[in-house]
Amino acid sequence: MHPIEHSGLRIAPPIYSLVTEDICPAVGIDADEFWRAFASIVHRFAPQNIALLDKREQLQAQIDQWHQSNKLDFPKYKNYLEDIGYLVPQGPDFAISPKNVDREIAIQAGPQLVVPIMNARFALNAVNARWGSLYDALYGNDVISEQGGAEKAGAYNAVRGQKVIDYGRNFLDQAAPLKEASHAQVNAYRINNGQLELSLTNGSTAVLDNPQQLAGYLGSPDMPSSILLQNNNLHIEIQVDSSHQVGAGDLAGVKDIVLEAALTTIMDCEDSVAAVDAEDKALAYGNWHGLINGTLEESIDRGGKTFVRRMNNDREFVAPNGQQLVLKGRSLMFVRNVGHLMTNPAIHYDNGLEIPEGIMDAMITSLISMQDLQGSSSHSNSDAGSIYIVKPKMHGPEEVTFTNDLFDAIEDALGMDRHTIKVGIMDEERRTSVNLKECIRAARGRVVFINTGFLDRTGDEIHTSMQAGAFALKAELKTMAWISAYEDQNVDVGLACGLKGKAQIGKGMWAVPDNMADMMRVKIGHPKAGANTAWVPSPTAATLHAMHYHQVDVASLQDELMQRQPANVDDILTIPLLGDTQLSAEQIQLELDNNAQGLLGYVVRWVEQGVGCSKVPDINNVGLMEDRATLRISSQHMANWLHHGICSAEQVMETLQRMAAVVDGQNASDADYVPMSTDFTNSIAFQAACDLVFKGLEQPSGYTEPLLHQYRQQAKGSA
Repeated sequence: MHPIEHSGLRIAPPIYSLVTEDICPAVGIDADEFWRAFASIVHRFAPQNIALLDKREQLQAQIDQWHQSNKLDFPKYKNYLEDIGYLVPQGPDFAISPKNVDREIAIQAGPQLVVPIMNARFALNAVNARWGSLYDALYGNDVISEQGGAEKAGAYNAVRGQKVIDYGRNFLDQAAPLKEASHAQVNAYRINNGQLELSLTNGSTAVLDNPQQLAGYLGSPDMPSSILLQNNNLHIEIQVDSSHQVGAGDLAGVKDIVLEAALTTIMDCEDSVAAVDAEDKALAYGNWHGLINGTLEESIDRGGKTFVRRMNNDREFVAPNGQQLVLKGRSLMFVRNVGHLMTNPAIHYDNGLEIPEGIMDAMITSLISMQDLQGSSSHSNSDAGSIYIVKPKMHGPEEVTFTNDLFDAIEDALGMDRHTIKVGIMDEERRTSVNLKECIRAARGRVVFINTGFLDRTGDEIHTSMQAGAFALKAELKTMAWISAYEDQNVDVGLACGLKGKAQIGKGMWAVPDNMADMMRVKIGHPKAGANTAWVPSPTAATLHAMHYHQVDVASLQDELMQRQPANVDDILTIPLLGDTQLSAEQIQLELDNNAQGLLGYVVRWVEQGVGCSKVPDINNVGLMEDRATLRISSQHMANWLHHGICSAEQVMETLQRMAAVVDGQNASDADYVPMSTDFTNSIAFQAACDLVFKGLEQPSGYTEPLLHQYRQQAKGSA
């Protein structure tokens, strides 16, 4: 396919036709004008993008040289970081000032999904996860024990069902308590003069402890089919149907409790996808186009039956005053663009240079999103009239300034008001963490989101201080001073910069999707830390995690946290090295095995099948959500230990080959899987995995994308 030339750009046909024939007509923009404007932006910003990447390399070289020439003396080290401009001076206090921010971001606190945009089924499941069945979530997961005859396999188990019902009633007692009664005693509901009345098994009547928690209902007031409650700005729906299998066995005929769950979803063009060329990018943009205009659908075969999944409609209730109440039926969508590092062969400029992929993402995803601003979509996304873009992997305030300037230029080119495009800043690179206040300042008019990403942050921690010494065991990295200071500072700085009531302060992913019982015990720590959103791996996890936001009033807690002593940047700068700790040969080998197995399990699917995120069995066959961030840790940790002589190249290669056979066995049931251990020399995936480790020191910021893209393109070419 020959590229189409326009205004100095050479555009691959899949991108050109999608934009020219589908997107531009949908938003009423002349395609020729769009490409001219796009070309102008590329020629203006691409050189700046390249210069910022050069700055990263210069700073890294200076830090490497300092560690090679100096013993780690913290005051001298910190002064050096200030001298070279890695650590920038803090300016005066300020407050962010974004306008037209949706309530899902500014007011509500709740779960956030992150899904690969190239998978239409996952994307639709996520956008529809705004509401989730608590009963389904509990019945199908380990939150409810299988003891006492409560097994979940097979047909409906009434014993397990009763455990689910009891759990649901306990939740209602906490989230919407009754005055001098329990929801377990209720046998009927009615609406009387705009108030909820509940008949009890003892013949008496109960009311809500706080009558204002009644938000609406469906059906007749005397026998409502649905009761809508609210707590901490989240909704709870009690669905009543005594003819239903579950409702028939319930005192009050309750068939389900439905929770407002995934308030927001990040449609991801970055770490969870494998998009290496024009074909891949056209699929990503096409799916975003379908999500924004409401036309995306997916045919699904289940149990011999085929059905079509579409985006949910809004939900209608009768408010207590008798007026119509309409609630959003879908999760509010962000789109995560790629960072500044990668280029893409989908578009070339200036004598054959590949376009910086982040510039392409910003321009095209914003163009698509104009349909929502214009009200031409069948399903609205932002009721406030904003476009929400998450920008990952920015290094320090200069790079945030670049993004802000780029968004300014895109708004001007597309005729948008200033700061229509909002930005989410991923706090996942060390130079951003230690300069977070100034990063937020650089986008103060459009920032609506900051988020800690422990995984990428750890990868960058290792690469930045690669020459400082051998790093501690991965499990210990999570318990050392730097990480808690990093997590706390993100909240402290966010609150100090006025994010409360205007923006999200987020926390990272629960990575074990099959272990919901532990998630329910552990992940309440995220709202307790002051985060008004946190990432979950599935719609089910979103429904379960939503309960935590009924238990914790995050807005009130944030007021308290603003009074505490802020985290110290010196703690964040403390490098988590192995130090004087002596590791046994067994400990070293176990760590190598763990790193190599996780690395290979992810890389083989990425390179051979184009799967950017999946549940990868770990060394103990526990399924873990893996994406490029986890890969970055594994590859950089092995490279670090190899560099500092904790292990040898021969030991690492033996480990990789032995673990390749293990990974092959774990994927034996996958008909599309390409084994590695049958031919190490010619296995594209195995060669990629080896390069990620043995060439780990030379990878820019320790990122895995350059090698993954290279080998994925090779695999696609040889298919």
